[in-house]
Amino acid sequence: MTEQRTDPWVSIGGRSVARRDFLRLLGIGSGAALLSACGVKGAAKPAASGSALATEIQDYWKGKKKTGLVNWAQWPLYIDVNSQNKNDHPSVDAFTKATGIKVNYYEVIQDDPSFLAKILPVLQAGQYTGYDVATITNGTSLDRLMQLGYLIPLDHSYLQNFAKYVDPKYRKTSYDPGNVYTVPWQSGFTGIAYDTTKVPKPITSFFDLWDERLKGKVGMFADNEDLPNAVLVAMFGDPQKTGPNEWRQAAAKLKEQRDKGIVRQYYEQDYIKALSNGDIWASQAWSGDVFQALASGASNLKFVIPKEGGVIWTDNLVLLKYAQHPVDALMLMDWYYQPKIAAMVAEYVNYITPVPAARDVILADAKQATGDDQKSLLDVANSPLVFPTEQDYQKVYNYRTLTEDELTVWNSIFEPIYQG
Repeated sequence: MTEQRTDPWVSIGGRSVARRDFLRLLGIGSGAALLSACGVKGAAKPAASGSALATEIQDYWKGKKKTGLVNWAQWPLYIDVNSQNKNDHPSVDAFTKATGIKVNYYEVIQDDPSFLAKILPVLQAGQYTGYDVATITNGTSLDRLMQLGYLIPLDHSYLQNFAKYVDPKYRKTSYDPGNVYTVPWQSGFTGIAYDTTKVPKPITSFFDLWDERLKGKVGMFADNEDLPNAVLVAMFGDPQKTGPNEWRQAAAKLKEQRDKGIVRQYYEQDYIKALSNGDIWASQAWSGDVFQALASGASNLKFVIPKEGGVIWTDNLVLLKYAQHPVDALMLMDWYYQPKIAAMVAEYVNYITPVPAARDVILADAKQATGDDQKSLLDVANSPLVFPTEQDYQKVYNYRTLTEDELTVWNSIFEPIYQG
């Protein structure tokens, strides 16, 4: 099993700092602007469905063969790493040894919108992007790739480990039911983190962030996915069942919080630092950030999914259109659903793994470890932030899936809240 990281949150900012920070630098609004600038509106045939999709899958995969190579576009710090060589990834090495397939692993995704701005003109020109498989977060960018027909539908006959070991919840996501184009890499919750030594009472409700006793001490996200979706969940339940009327009501609620001076700042990533130094007492938060903060000694912090519900986001493995090594890419995808391999990743990145059986592997590793390594492994295996309970899953929802027209309305409603 891979070596354990030592105090990643403090020493290198942690995978979550790099991963989620980069994602928030542009946000949906900027992402929409980037896509528009690329001139991709209506640039491709929309994705097929029904019998047409079945025919497309059969026709595409007929005669496809293994080539011995795969090019993977990934986020920084989002896979297991050899403690002696940060550019070496034991799970990738094991794949190459088992299959003979060489993996070119490129940490080139700094945020979804800018990555799409890079590859969309290439796809529009009908050319290979240089990447066969990429890791894309559910939300506007993934929606656009599917809507434009720039993802290859998956041949599930190559995904036997996925079929056997994936958590069934990931088979029925709102953004890709049945995993036609995506399989999950890792996930996380958007909830609330708070300093137990400073808040006047334990936080249980999303609307506790409107408590005037917290005036000037609340952090909210400066983005157009987690911020609006979280309040929609709190007010109406499943965001998929909401429309512009509900969006405007949610925006009014957020404006009320802002205008009363309760929000100190709309954060991209540095809310953990603000919580740690007392600038804020409570904030919207990502589960993996809080796990790593707790592992680094921030014992005064607590993460909760609000009683009204929270948001779950998922980073997905997808095959980009015009991929030159699609069979090898599918074999790579499926490799990571073996519990042993999924455990290697979970032990390092500390986000939610889509393979529940990885927990038993981590517990077995812990039995053979000692000292801090053993504690670290037990923390991962026993954390609901890595292995959520059924009750946790029942309280969270995916981001609202938006059409291009809906996105324009959505942006006009929510962007002024945190950009003003």
